[in-house]
Amino acid sequence: MTAWLLTCNPDVFDLDSFRRDGRQLDNWSVARYRSELSESDAFVMWLTGPRGGLIARGHITGEPFLSEDAHNADYWQQDPGRRWYVPLVVDDWLKAPVPRGQFTADQRFMGTTTLRTLFAANPHRLTERQWDAFDEAFTKVSTTPIEGTMWHLQPGDTIRRVELHDRYGGSRQGGICKSARTNNVLVFTDPKTGHQHGYFDEWAEDGSFHYTGDGQEGPQTFETLGNKSIRDHLELGLKLRLFEGSRGIVRYVGEFAVDRASPYSYAQAPETGGGPLRRVIRFHLMPVGSTEQPATVPIGCGYRPADESVQPAPAEPGTPEAGLTERNLQAHRRLQNDLATEAVARGLDVLSPRATDPDFDLAWRSSGNRLTVCEVKSLREANETRQLRTGVGQLLDYHDRLRDRAVEVRAVLWVEYEPSEPRWIELCRRAGITLAWPGKEDDVLA
Repeated sequence: MTAWLLTCNPDVFDLDSFRRDGRQLDNWSVARYRSELSESDAFVMWLTGPRGGLIARGHITGEPFLSEDAHNADYWQQDPGRRWYVPLVVDDWLKAPVPRGQFTADQRFMGTTTLRTLFAANPHRLTERQWDAFDEAFTKVSTTPIEGTMWHLQPGDTIRRVELHDRYGGSRQGGICKSARTNNVLVFTDPKTGHQHGYFDEWAEDGSFHYTGDGQEGPQTFETLGNKSIRDHLELGLKLRLFEGSRGIVRYVGEFAVDRASPYSYAQAPETGGGPLRRVIRFHLMPVGSTEQPATVPIGCGYRPADESVQPAPAEPGTPEAGLTERNLQAHRRLQNDLATEAVARGLDVLSPRATDPDFDLAWRSSGNRLTVCEVKSLREANETRQLRTGVGQLLDYHDRLRDRAVEVRAVLWVEYEPSEPRWIELCRRAGITLAWPGKEDDVLA
């Protein structure tokens, strides 16, 4: 991770007035290390002087540029003349500076000149350990919410993203935004923009929401603030707030938490713009409390084909699932994709769940806002009864959660083959579920 410290001398630039006037800082003057400053580098800002200290953090958004004119000229005490500037975004402002004395006794700064040469030209290089020290200072401040910033959104509520950040802080860009002013991490999922960067977020079969970590190029790591914030949010006392959408109006899905038993996994996904495959982090997020959406929230988005080449984590040797997990998951996804293909061929509008929906496998819409929701199950002799029981329970849950959001909801349990016990067909019928398998497409798609 590359991180920098930028200083602001209030006798040179009136930062207090700049902020009071509601201005957004989008660049800063730099005089050295220009060839080393890169997009996505992290920075902290330090206000010099007896009342100064750590005041902000953010990230660089592009390469340095030379300008003949002063940027934010009204706030310079005198014309700075021709200068280099680096574009940036401030992710978090602190209400008051964290003073220098909090860091000088920290062993991570002992033996270094970082805090003794703040008078030197910008920027100042930070070690990873020094960045961690500054990051911890932000975390300590964020554990006590500022008055008026208690969480006010309910699942299904919409808000302009700019207003969300005005209230709770955090970066106004990106998908994972840790607030320094409140104990929240704002997490955004949006297939319309995420897929172009290799972010394929989706509901998993165990009911967790798999969310792709931060980082558009190269292998994703936990060195980024966003990924660390999600992984460690329980230990840090932070709440994960999931939103659907990334720009303009966003919709609150609800509070989530990483699955303690299996907090994340790794997968392969292309870099931004369809680049080479790289390793990405897939956080396993479980809903906390209710994520029920009001009737006005639309159901589903365009169908996303299931990845049939998925490689699940290996089962424990000697367990009943050993050797079957991969086969069952691949069979499940093949069944799902084949049914979706047939539905599309018949002119149906096939859907995948949005983050605001229960985690059905696929659905399709017909005239008059009538919805068919489908759960797919692979079957083997050893797990047939368990799979059928699970599928029936899931569909009853989906139907209950969606029935107020559509004129009519029909439930379909699509399985790998005709069950060995015919009683399941009648049992499903009594529960209002259509049980079918390959060869019975007319029963569910007509």
